[in-house]
Amino acid sequence: MSIFLFNPLLAGYMLLIAFLVGACAGSLVNCLELRLDNKSGSVFGRSACPNCGHRLGVFDLFPVLSFVFLRGRCRYCKQKISPRYLFVEVLFGIVYAGLLARFGLSWLTLEYILLFTVLGAASLCDITTMSVPDWLEILGAVVFALFLFTHPEPLIRLRNGAIALVLFGGGLLALSLIADKIYKKDTLGGADIKIFGLLGLFFGPAKTLLLLILSCVFGLVLALIAKVGLGKEFPFIPAITLAAYFCALFADPILNWYIGLFSFMH
Repeated sequence: MSIFLFNPLLAGYMLLIAFLVGACAGSLVNCLELRLDNKSGSVFGRSACPNCGHRLGVFDLFPVLSFVFLRGRCRYCKQKISPRYLFVEVLFGIVYAGLLARFGLSWLTLEYILLFTVLGAASLCDITTMSVPDWLEILGAVVFALFLFTHPEPLIRLRNGAIALVLFGGGLLALSLIADKIYKKDTLGGADIKIFGLLGLFFGPAKTLLLLILSCVFGLVLALIAKVGLGKEFPFIPAITLAAYFCALFADPILNWYIGLFSFMH
């Protein structure tokens, strides 16, 4: 059900709640990824300032608001906090709110929220360590399986997803192995191929083809920005995630428009 069927105030309130839930999820995912990367004690322990080590209180942990009100500094040692925390929280909030606005109160909204939480975690891992743990791709496949029967024709969705998985996951793997031998180096990461295969399950062949094209475009743009602005290479999975979000929101009208062109010609 579209949230815009409700009155504007209620729709705005629902979008705000979605944004706040997304910001909380982004804060949690960001925190867990940093702890896993640093291998610093328990993953589920209380949060502390990375500079002074002081345990953070309740008012230090509000997503987005704490960063803004504290002006990006630790309450205790006054050292600057990385803007990564704010950026990830805002980005997750926008993703959640955008999905609710597009798909309304539906199982598909929840499915995509979980998928893009997994993709967001994979993107953060790729940015930080240039690698993605296999359990994230497995978790994404579990999300696909859990929501399979919430779709009108689950067996057709499963068939299309399997075809896309083989075509794009298997096809990219074959191309990568050939390119590795030609150029004598790794040309496409294994995690990138797995993510494409995972997204093939969700999107099917046509949308995954669009996803592949957009991923290359977004990847070139992000790589250029990173090279010019930061002077370093930028991983590919964030570009795939950005393209996947675009496809989730807009692939249906784009593909319908494209197919309509051929119908009009005949």
